[in-house]
Amino acid sequence: MEPISLDRVVGLLGRWSAQRGALHELLAVRLRQLIEDGSLPPDTVLPPDRALAGALAVGRNTVVAAYRTLREEGRLERRQGSGTRVTSAWLTAARTAAVESVGPMYLHLLEPADGAIQLTCASPLLPPPELAELLPAVTGRLAAIGPDMGYHPAGVPELRQAIADRYAQRGVPTRAEQILVVNGAQQALSLLIRLLVAPGDEVLLAAPTYPGSFELSQEAGARIRAVRADDGLDLAGYLRAVADRPALAYVISAFHNPTGELLPSLQRRRLAETCERHGVPLIDDEVLAELDLDDAAPEPLDGSAVINVGSLSKLVWGGLRVGWVRAPEPLITRLARLRAVHDLGGPVLDQWLAAALLPRLDEVRERRIAELRARRDRLCAELDANLPWTFRVPAGGQTLWATLPYGDASAFAQHALRFGVAVLPGQSLDPQRRSERCLRIPFHYPPDELAEAVRRMAEAWRSYDGTAAVAAVNALVV
Repeated sequence: MEPISLDRVVGLLGRWSAQRGALHELLAVRLRQLIEDGSLPPDTVLPPDRALAGALAVGRNTVVAAYRTLREEGRLERRQGSGTRVTSAWLTAARTAAVESVGPMYLHLLEPADGAIQLTCASPLLPPPELAELLPAVTGRLAAIGPDMGYHPAGVPELRQAIADRYAQRGVPTRAEQILVVNGAQQALSLLIRLLVAPGDEVLLAAPTYPGSFELSQEAGARIRAVRADDGLDLAGYLRAVADRPALAYVISAFHNPTGELLPSLQRRRLAETCERHGVPLIDDEVLAELDLDDAAPEPLDGSAVINVGSLSKLVWGGLRVGWVRAPEPLITRLARLRAVHDLGGPVLDQWLAAALLPRLDEVRERRIAELRARRDRLCAELDANLPWTFRVPAGGQTLWATLPYGDASAFAQHALRFGVAVLPGQSLDPQRRSERCLRIPFHYPPDELAEAVRRMAEAWRSYDGTAAVAAVNALVV
């Protein structure tokens, strides 16, 4: 392929340097996008680093560093005598990664059952009986519906009001106009990051964390700054120390995924106040916030900088695809407009069902908490009796964070599969790929199944020598 002209490359790059961040990182982000969308196809020969630097009015080291980053990722290669070109190898690698990224947590959904106990997902195994009880009346409403096209990008009005009322019951007065209904919390995060984050922006995360947050941020071209959640979350301290404000901060302040920890009330309040003072939008993921196993549920975070994200997937059932964003009304309006471009609204029947369920949600919640508390206690007892791993008893949520005394969690996860149990290594939940000796273990299974899972893990541990190490399992995580 002929070398692409310098003018053409400069034109494709556009306003690549208009965002915040180091120039070589911004240039690498934009070149990566051009390669991935086909604007710079495989075998395209890029301009020499010195020529491109002159055309972009930057130092040569900026272009050299950007090219180096993309070579390390396998997107570029340098051939003696023929310059720097786009490689086709990354396409094969990307396709392979897309297949391999469906880790053990989803293989049992896509392939025939193999007898392995799946400790990679964490969600209710059955819908509550209330859904079946309410469904006939909800579907019966279709016969009496008035003029309604069925498109509600912000959500059906009665569900928006019911969610707002739920927040008021939890101690935070809320108007329906502050609520956007979405198809689960994952869509909420996707919309927020798409709206608030531009390539080169910094996103502040508390790690380890829910992987969807950093995967979506990476897809947006953000620079991720991780603050250790398991060493004492201090986003406020970081914000005071930096000159450039991040595009957003993301935390799970109540019953953190994966550790189950609850951020103390004073620290929660200071976090919201600091983000407000520095003008940093603060996403608080509340998907697990009402799963308080020790009667310690806090009020939701509130403030002009706070964006609450919630859903019914962990409290009720993952098959009821109803989530929401609670935020200041101007932001909700912007999110609804963005959503309308991609998705004209969620299924109305699901939203009617959720609205009918919310007045009875405390019944569902009490039963779910009692179930999870018994299962957590059984899991902790079995781990104490059978394995030399360390852990804290989680105050809420549905997962426990265990630390191995030696070895690599990803390697152990591969080893454990041979004993009929699939576990999730900590590297999958950590953008820094630290947490290499940690495992996330959910306790949503019945007690006897949890005991069997621990028995299999203990058998695997006895034959694991701790010397092997493998790349982290890149799985979609719920």
